[in-house]
Amino acid sequence: MTLEVVGMNRWLIVPGLLAGLLALAACAAKEEAPPTTPAPEVKPAWEQEWGKVLAAAKQEGKVALITSVTGAEGRRALTEGFQKRYGIQVEYMGLKGGELGPRVQTERGAGQYLWDVTLGGTDTQLNSLRPLGALDPIDPALILPEVKEGQNWLGGKLEFADKDHLSLIPVSYSNSGFFVNTTLAKPGEFKSFKDLLDPKWKGKIIVHDPTIAGPSLTLFSLFHERKDLGPDFIRNLAKQDLRILRDTGQELEWLGQGRYPICLGCSNETAEGMMRQGVPIALVNPAQLKEGGYLSVGAGAVALMNRAPHPNAAKVFINWFLSREGQTEFNRAAAYASRRLDVPNQQWLDPEKLPRAEFWPNYDEAAVAVKEKVRPLLVEIIGQ
Repeated sequence: MTLEVVGMNRWLIVPGLLAGLLALAACAAKEEAPPTTPAPEVKPAWEQEWGKVLAAAKQEGKVALITSVTGAEGRRALTEGFQKRYGIQVEYMGLKGGELGPRVQTERGAGQYLWDVTLGGTDTQLNSLRPLGALDPIDPALILPEVKEGQNWLGGKLEFADKDHLSLIPVSYSNSGFFVNTTLAKPGEFKSFKDLLDPKWKGKIIVHDPTIAGPSLTLFSLFHERKDLGPDFIRNLAKQDLRILRDTGQELEWLGQGRYPICLGCSNETAEGMMRQGVPIALVNPAQLKEGGYLSVGAGAVALMNRAPHPNAAKVFINWFLSREGQTEFNRAAAYASRRLDVPNQQWLDPEKLPRAEFWPNYDEAAVAVKEKVRPLLVEIIGQ
């Protein structure tokens, strides 16, 4: 009996010992095995590129912007938000549209390449800067998906003024270029541009010089292209003793003071700023005019300068400007309508300024060619 008991205990003990040894071996294996590390996360290509560009831009420290946005609100919108977000300073040069091209031409003639980005009208960009070879295609500068993806933009794509993609159009708004002092003339009384020929307005109309790049050249090009207006209307309008000026601030100051009841081709940005301050001026609704109005880019077309001194900061600025944040800041200040579908234009724009498909788009290559054709006629009729 004793032997059997011992034998039985032995067979019971051996499996237990084996199990213990196996457990100890497993623990030892765990201790000896090197710790596993998770595979590094691979960032999307655009994010990797953006990180490199942003780091290089911060090393450059600033972006140099030359623009025909001259109002204080526009300047604030193009500098403060960007500087706060990225810590990159904006060197800002605001000029009238007709001055920007000649300045760049003079600088480049002296071997100076001072600017990274330009913001303004397409006539300046395509007729003044493009012939100088001063612009590079903008597509390679576009990095952020929210900027590049067509689904974020009106028409399902980015809009360019030219086939070479030198000038990008992120804004468009309906305009008549026709402002009145509301204490001297009622906006609603004008049903056609031909109403300007009424003898009571003789000697009472300010016109921003239409022979130079800017909103007045656009307006007079619209006159030329409308079959019910045309060159004869321009000649008859010139007989109204127009007061031709080149100072956008003075033009609207005189309009606001009541020295003149009407201003044609005045600066939309300057006018909007004055209206917010309670100055009694108003835009005549283009939808109420028989001839309609035009779709304007104002000073909102963006282009990349050739041989930019701060190429990475230029890319960062362009992507910010075309982002929802940048477009909201700029268009709210300038009273433009962004072509981005996620920008709430209705918060600051009256319905009549929202883009209308039937209005003449004044910003593409075809429209720019019309302006160049009209300019010599205007010099002949109005003088230079």
